[in-house]
Amino acid sequence: MKKILALVLALAMVFALTACGGTTTPKASEAPAATEAPAEESPAAEEAAPAEEAAPAEESTPAEEAAPAEEAAPAAEEAAAEEPAAEAGASSIAVCLASEPDTLDPALNSAVDGATLVSHLFSGLAKWAQDDSGALVIVPDAATELVEGVENEDGTVTYTYTLRDGMKWSDGKDVTAADFAFAWQRAASVELGADYGYMFEVVDGYDDVWAEEPPEGAQLNVKAVDDKTLEVTLANAVSYWNELLAFPTYFPVREDVVSNEGWATDPSTYVSNGAYTMTGWNHNSLITLEKNPNYVDADKVLMDKIEFYLSDDANNQLSNFKNGTWQLIDDVPTNEIAALKADYPDEFKVEGQIGTYYVCWNVNEQILPEGSELEGVDAENAKAEIRNAISLIFDRNYIVDDIAQGGQVPASSFVAMGMTNPDGTQFYQTAGSSEDFDGYYNVSADALEDNFTQAIEVLKKYYDYDETTGQFSGFPTLTYLYNTSEGHKAIGEYLQSALAGIGITMNLENQEWATFLNTRKNGDYSIARNGWLADYNDPICFLDMWTTASGNNDVQFGKGAHKDVAAYSLDLTDLGLDVKVENGTWAETYDVLIKAIKGCTDNEVRYELMHRAEDLLMSTGCICPLYFYTDLFMLNKDVEGFFSNPLGYKYFMYCTVK
Repeated sequence: MKKILALVLALAMVFALTACGGTTTPKASEAPAATEAPAEESPAAEEAAPAEEAAPAEESTPAEEAAPAEEAAPAAEEAAAEEPAAEAGASSIAVCLASEPDTLDPALNSAVDGATLVSHLFSGLAKWAQDDSGALVIVPDAATELVEGVENEDGTVTYTYTLRDGMKWSDGKDVTAADFAFAWQRAASVELGADYGYMFEVVDGYDDVWAEEPPEGAQLNVKAVDDKTLEVTLANAVSYWNELLAFPTYFPVREDVVSNEGWATDPSTYVSNGAYTMTGWNHNSLITLEKNPNYVDADKVLMDKIEFYLSDDANNQLSNFKNGTWQLIDDVPTNEIAALKADYPDEFKVEGQIGTYYVCWNVNEQILPEGSELEGVDAENAKAEIRNAISLIFDRNYIVDDIAQGGQVPASSFVAMGMTNPDGTQFYQTAGSSEDFDGYYNVSADALEDNFTQAIEVLKKYYDYDETTGQFSGFPTLTYLYNTSEGHKAIGEYLQSALAGIGITMNLENQEWATFLNTRKNGDYSIARNGWLADYNDPICFLDMWTTASGNNDVQFGKGAHKDVAAYSLDLTDLGLDVKVENGTWAETYDVLIKAIKGCTDNEVRYELMHRAEDLLMSTGCICPLYFYTDLFMLNKDVEGFFSNPLGYKYFMYCTVK
C-alpha cells in the first residue's frame, strides 16, 4: 500500500505535466515530431476491465515541483525534430483490452478501451509523449506548436493554431483546419448529444448552442481562417486547455465521412488521420489496425500492425497470454492474482492511475419502504440518508486486500487520489468536514464496526428491524448491474453478501460491455458498478460529469422525476458570488455551481467551489466510492517501447517485440 501510494504521488507530480508509464516507454525524442486525458468510464471515463486492473495513479506532488506540460512541449518537440527517422521492420503485436467497444467515433466514445484505439487512429492538435526523463508530457501533434492564448478585452482568450505540413487523411485527402472546426461543432452539438459534449463548455459560444432558445446560427467560437489556420476563443482562461486538445473528443473528423451514420463501424468507411488505419473489424472478435502510410510521421512508427482482440473472459485472456498468443492483457482472474505476482514478477504490472471505482445509485430508484408517507424534499433527504448509511456498511479494506489485490487504496471521496489543491495538498484529504479522517467516510479498518453501528441506527429510522436476527424488513429488492468480468463479479458478490447480512436482497445482473454502458446511461438500473479515470489534470473532470445535461450523468441527476425535486441549497455569497438558493432543483444548484467553477479565474476561490460541488454531490448518497484505482495488466517481457498515460490509455505505436 505504501509503495502504491508513493507511486501515485510521484505520478501526480508528473500529471501536472501528465504521466505514468514503464521504463521502456518511448521518449518524446523518439516519438513523431509534433507541432493531453479520463474514466473506468471516462476515457475518461470508463474501463471495461475490472477495477482492480484499472486505476488512476497520478498521485500528485506539489504543483511547484512539476513543470507544466506546455513548458515541456517545446523541448520534446525540438528533440523529436533532431531525431533521425527510424527504420521500422515488419512487426505486429496482439493485445486484449476489453470486449467489443461501444463506439470508435471520437466524439461519441466515452470508454478507456475505445479511447486507446481512437488515439492510435487519430491525430489531434496535441498528444501525449515522453520527454527524455521518461515523464509523460503534452506536445504538439497536428499543430506546429501549442501557442499561448491572447486575452481579449471582454476576458475571452483566443488561440490561433497552424497545422503541420503534410497532414493527410487515411484516404489521401488533406487534413484541413475546417475539419477540426467541423468536428468540434459536431461534438458539442445538441443534435449529436455526445456524452462528452460538455467538454466544449469552456469554448465561447457553448452556452448559446445549449440555450433553451438558442439564437439563430448559434455555434462554438471556432473557425478555420484558411486551410492551415484554426482559431478558437475560450470563454475565459483555462489552465488545462492543452490537455483537452489531446483528448479524443477534440480529434478531427471529416464531414463527408461522418455523414454516413455507420461510418465508424466498418473498416471500409472508417477514415482517420492518425498513425494507423483500421483494416479489419470482426465484431466481438478482433479489430486490426495497420500503419497508415499517409500519416505525416509514419517513418517514426515502429509497430506495423496491432491486433486488438475482443474478450471479457479473464481466463481466456490469461491463457492466451501464457501461451504467447497475446502480448498484453488488461484483465486477469482475481483468484490468480497472488500466483501471477509470484510467477510473473516482471510481467505482472501494477501502475498508477488517477481514478475511482465506485457504486452508483439511480437517483430515481424508489428505496423507501412500501407505504412510506414521506414526500417531496423529505422523501429525497431520507433516500440520501439511506444511501449514505449503506455506504458505511461496505468493508473497503476487504475489497482491496482480498478481492482486487492490486494495491488499490480504500476511497473516502469521489475525486480521486492524485488530484491536488493549489498548495499541493491532496484534494481528497481536504474533502468533507471531519477533523478525524480524510474525505467523507472513515475507511480505516478500525472504523468498520463504528461505521456499521452508525448505518444500522440510520436505517432503523425507516425500516423494521429485528434486534434478535439483526435483519431489516421492508427494503425493496435491488438489482446490481455490472459488466462481464471476474473482478466486477467478485466485488458484486461481496456487496450482495454484505447487504444480505442485514436483510437487504440485492440480485446480480451482468451484461456485455457495450450493452452495459448504454443500460446504465439510459438509467435502466437501480444500482450499478461504475468507475472514472481522470480526463485531465483538474478535479473538475470528476465533477462536471454530474450536471443535468451531461452524457456521463448515469445517476440521472436532474432527469426524470428528479428534475422537479427541489431539495438542494447553495450559498456562494461568502465567496463574492451572487448565488443563494434555498430548496432548489439540481439544475438550479449543482449546474449553477459547476458553471461558476468554469467561469472562475481566481484559483483559490475556484478550488473552494469544487470542494463545495463534491460536498453537494456526496450528500445525495448516490455515489459510493470503494477504492482509488491502480492499473493492473500483464505485459510480455519481450515487448519494449510500451507506455500508458494517467487516463488509462495504452500506446503501442512505438513498441518492438524481441
